[in-house]
Amino acid sequence: MFSHPEFDSHETIVFSRDAVSKLTAIIAVHNTALGPGFGGCRMWPYEDEEAALRDVLRLSRGMTYKAAICELPYGGAKSVIIGDSETDKTPAALRAMGRLVEGLNGLYIIADDVGTNLDDLAVMRQETSYTAAATAAAGQPLAVTAHGVSKALEAAAAFVLGRSDLAGLKVAVQGLGNVGMPLCRILHEHGAELTVCDIDPERLVIARREIGATVVPPGEIYGRGVDVFAPCAFGAILNDETIPRLKAKIVCGGANNQLLGPEHDRALAERGIVYVPDYLANAGGVIDFHMEHIDDTPDAVLRAVDRIGEITAEMLVRAKTNAETPLRLTDRLVRQRLDDAGAARLSSKAD
Repeated sequence: MFSHPEFDSHETIVFSRDAVSKLTAIIAVHNTALGPGFGGCRMWPYEDEEAALRDVLRLSRGMTYKAAICELPYGGAKSVIIGDSETDKTPAALRAMGRLVEGLNGLYIIADDVGTNLDDLAVMRQETSYTAAATAAAGQPLAVTAHGVSKALEAAAAFVLGRSDLAGLKVAVQGLGNVGMPLCRILHEHGAELTVCDIDPERLVIARREIGATVVPPGEIYGRGVDVFAPCAFGAILNDETIPRLKAKIVCGGANNQLLGPEHDRALAERGIVYVPDYLANAGGVIDFHMEHIDDTPDAVLRAVDRIGEITAEMLVRAKTNAETPLRLTDRLVRQRLDDAGAARLSSKAD
């Protein structure tokens, strides 16, 4: 475990198997220097346990970075349930997951993710109080992640392309799920020209009919002559094979862990492509959760998520000034904030 390539000094990793409900789950708490670990619960039919472990380790680290770069009082955590959400999800398994979370006594606050939803969190709340979306307003559909990505994209377009608006901006969106489709709607409302791909034919029909998007096969999305490439599906899609095919000047999307490895940040920079760190662009969810405790009305939440655009603009300017990539800069700032918070916590305990 401690030599696993994705292990990054994670504080707590819990493996659980509930024989009665057949729940098989992993919770990874990455870092709680800034506060309790917050992150979604992903339910997916992983190829094997190794794939599930790799995913939860990477995703939990990303949650730490999202909260830290937005200066929120949370750490990073994530959970995965191994199984098909269409066939394996049961109330008994969800309640067992709730009991597992409750057993951590607030170390982990669970939210929805791929394969889970707000109704599932309501079932978990029968067993634990440590869940997101616990207020009435939080239960309203609100595309916070897509909104945040759009603000990051606006900031990047202004910085890289000198654009004051998105009218006529050419954007290729990879994936039309819970982030990609609402992002397309937002961009369409602002006049952007969209090229999209997805593995679901019905989503493609909707995108073509309702927002006038150009539909291409998944393998062709990388090479489109666009201004922005927006990955909104799964991670590790920016790699040795795909980066040379990109024609966009900006990469900014909602997917987690878009880079296969750290060397691919350098590869993008060498091609003159500005990469907005994924954990900054898609931090809308953790901001949304934070607003549950302040003002969770839709307008207030979206105004708070607007902060992602402001942070993106600031990071792009600072990165250029420091001759760094935006990712290298934000990684360095996050690590400094975590180190400072950890040192302060140790000092307070010593006192």
